Amino acid sequence: MSDRNLTFGRAVNEALAQLLETDDRVFVIGEDIGRHGGSFQTTVGLQERFGESRVLDAPISEAGIVGMALGASMTGLRPVVDLMFSDFMLLAMDQIVNQAAHIHYMTGGQAEAPLVIRVAHGAGRSSGAQHSQSLHAWYAHVPGLKVLMPTTPHDAKGLLIAAVQDPNPVIVFEDKIEYGRRGHVPEEMYTVPIGEAAVRREGGDATVIATSSMVWAALDAAESLAADSIDVEVIDVRSIAPLDRDALIESAAKTGRVVVIDEGHRSFGAGAEIAALVASEAFDYLEHPVERIGAADVPVPFAPGLEKATIPGAEDIERAVRAMT
Repeated sequence: MSDRNLTFGRAVNEALAQLLETDDRVFVIGEDIGRHGGSFQTTVGLQERFGESRVLDAPISEAGIVGMALGASMTGLRPVVDLMFSDFMLLAMDQIVNQAAHIHYMTGGQAEAPLVIRVAHGAGRSSGAQHSQSLHAWYAHVPGLKVLMPTTPHDAKGLLIAAVQDPNPVIVFEDKIEYGRRGHVPEEMYTVPIGEAAVRREGGDATVIATSSMVWAALDAAESLAADSIDVEVIDVRSIAPLDRDALIESAAKTGRVVVIDEGHRSFGAGAEIAALVASEAFDYLEHPVERIGAADVPVPFAPGLEKATIPGAEDIERAVRAMT
């Protein structure tokens, strides 16, 4: 296997290009995605290559963009919507939650909505409270939506292709901090299974279950703890809806100690749901109560120093693992 490295952002771009090239039903729509190449340059060159009818620059109307894409998906097309920041999805909540998520159920299976929405989420770039939120738990709460959180460039490509090929509405949350991270990405078209977690590091003393960029914080903490002979297993959730319950419970039963970390706010978040699952289903194997780590329950500050203080990281994980081992 060749060591072909791409950035996360480039992997997304390659996935979109291959989808557009191989499936005439696919089109990409969003604000500034054509000539500008997208806010994070993930659509650079696509409009030049595939034309304005396949890569559409849309007016500034998130509700309109998602509404049009939803209608197109119901007629058999495969739209990929780029909404820039996850915060902007709130302007299309009716289209996403009331319509896309429920169409298949409400029509008794007569209609499908194979719609994909891509958004950047997460803090760390001093973008302010309206451009830095991690709202993935909101959408995982809604039956009918699939919610993906790729961590590596490999998964960024494979999960996006899988999402476009899926018959359900799928939201892909991409951490904006990770667009420049490099990793191995096969050149051919491939998929990563939706709803399947990945073991990023095997261990026997404690399990850290992490989402998105928090996986890298977990791996950093695991390396630090290994110096003191504390062997940590790191699980990358990858998909929070559907959630790979079996993989999480299996690891919890193996180590008996679990820390859950998610960049969403600690209260009522994805981390709380995962912690509750582990506490319930792996109770007989646990040597210590499940610990969960999340962002501070405050709006994300603009000032870099204050913002950093609200974001969970490797030190928080290390402290939690040491306290239980």
